[in-house]
Amino acid sequence: MKINRILALVIRHLYLYKRSIPRLMEVFYWPFLDLVVWGFITIYLTRFRGILPNFIAFLLGALILWDILFRSQQGLSVSFLEDMWARNLLNIFVSPISPIEYISALMLVSIVKLLLASAVMVLFAWLFYSFNIFLIGAALIPLISNLVIMGWILGIVTMSLILRLGQEAEVLAWAVAFLFQPVSAVFYPVSVLPTFLQAIAKFIPASHIFEGMRAIIAGSSFPTSDLLWATGLNLLYLIAALVFFRWNFRMVRKKGLLAKVGE
Repeated sequence: MKINRILALVIRHLYLYKRSIPRLMEVFYWPFLDLVVWGFITIYLTRFRGILPNFIAFLLGALILWDILFRSQQGLSVSFLEDMWARNLLNIFVSPISPIEYISALMLVSIVKLLLASAVMVLFAWLFYSFNIFLIGAALIPLISNLVIMGWILGIVTMSLILRLGQEAEVLAWAVAFLFQPVSAVFYPVSVLPTFLQAIAKFIPASHIFEGMRAIIAGSSFPTSDLLWATGLNLLYLIAALVFFRWNFRMVRKKGLLAKVGE
């Protein structure tokens, strides 16, 4: 064993982090995410101790709905990565298939994956914890629909960044949804967040959905304002995400980088 050879390999790997934001996320963001999410959950439990009779339902409902958002995002981004790893993107886009047709196909794929994964979660939540997510009632439809759309938005943005930045952005396929988790009020209400984060959470569609879920489980009617906010934001962000993808696709194709995506 030669220490200089070992150090050379160490330096080689460290240099990869010098100008790579996705790789730096692995080092700094994940510890920060764990601290923030579990810290706010602790504050939530401390602040509302003794008046949370439905906390288990809140938690399990949040886990199932969050998984729906996460799976819908991955349904697009991971399917896109599979085409990229197979060096199939160039074959697809030299055919008459348009970018919007390609994205629509991935959306349908994500729905199939989502139905299978959600069926497993719902079944075992009922078997292990006697929690029936369908007790939320008809309000479950707009809740899930908005979360799926937000997942698609994140997936489209992820695909755009991978197209433009290449392999170093692949980590975003698994990480991008969690970037929004602290301000999505998944496991705690928006009121637990500091004031400046509450202002940010107002413009995150998922925060309105999870607030609505907790309201319904607590016995209140679904807050119409939260649903309108989530739907309006999702429509706005979806249009912006599609424009962003098309712009990146044109830039990549114009520079002749499409054939190099995945290398």
